[in-house]
Amino acid sequence: MKYKLDYKENFKASAIFWLSRFIKYKLSSLSNKELKDPKALNSVNFALTKGVETLDELDGLVKQARNAGITGINTYFNPLKKIFETIFFYELDSFKQIDEEFLSEVLASVTGGLSDATKKNYRIATLNFFSFLDKQNEENQVSHNFGIELKNWGGISGSMGTKLPEFMSEDELKEFLDAVEASDFKKNTNRNKLIIKVIIFTGIRVSEALNLKFRDISQEGDLFIFRIRGKGNKYRIVMVKKHLIEDHLNALETHYENKDGFVFINSKGRPLTQAYVSRIVEQILFKAGIRKAKNGAHMLRHTFATMLYKKHKDLVLVQEALGHANLNTSRIYTHFNSDKLRLAAQTAEEFME
Repeated sequence: MKYKLDYKENFKASAIFWLSRFIKYKLSSLSNKELKDPKALNSVNFALTKGVETLDELDGLVKQARNAGITGINTYFNPLKKIFETIFFYELDSFKQIDEEFLSEVLASVTGGLSDATKKNYRIATLNFFSFLDKQNEENQVSHNFGIELKNWGGISGSMGTKLPEFMSEDELKEFLDAVEASDFKKNTNRNKLIIKVIIFTGIRVSEALNLKFRDISQEGDLFIFRIRGKGNKYRIVMVKKHLIEDHLNALETHYENKDGFVFINSKGRPLTQAYVSRIVEQILFKAGIRKAKNGAHMLRHTFATMLYKKHKDLVLVQEALGHANLNTSRIYTHFNSDKLRLAAQTAEEFME
């Protein structure tokens, strides 16, 4: 069913109406392979059908969908939320006042200081939303077509720069692991320590750790072997020495309801969230006195990959361990090639001599 572009009594109400419909559309079109809680997703869809009144209310529903397992929804909603929070300051009367030039101005304001990769996400979310509007609005059998392309938006440089990943040095990693050992999470201590160690010792993504099931774990000699389902529903194998995690794994509380067999669950039998794991990492970093620009759990994966390349100088090994489809994705970890950097330092010394 199509609706008038300015469907509600004012622009802000119309914007929230269309954002809600866009999010509902995205929830049905994004991959649901990670869906863990269908009932929660149904509840979100029902609330969106009834209608929401504020951006914060819509934000809460998006978070519920994200926690239910629709992992890509934030990629679209978070940029749009910030964009429309800015647009609301302009006190527009109609959606028809929005054009390419206006959106370029808003994006330049909202994305200042962000990386090129993040700016690209904002552009993609904007194009998706206004393309959706082009197809869904109609009045007197005529639709308003925005035709937004943002091809000449100056927020993204012609060639995307390569941003170095945030990672811990060897000394910081030792301090971090010492802090992990010293941490006390009350009844969740073994579970929380285990998920942190599994990520840092294998380099798997946080989402991959959260989707790990007991049936995916096997043993071979002194190794635990994990069968990991990665991006694109592709499977790979990672390994970790038993003595590094065996005590935590054996001490996991198993009396919770856990019909799906997930390794890392809360007291309700549901998988942990990425936000929860990131909070654990931030707490441990704080305890260890380590400060990073990005303190999230994904930094553990970058640390593993950096150390792996530093020790072996084998880019294919990094690619296979991290499950990268393209070798070029793994090249960011060649930033730490200390042997070559030492040669550069030696050359400078020779100049002086």
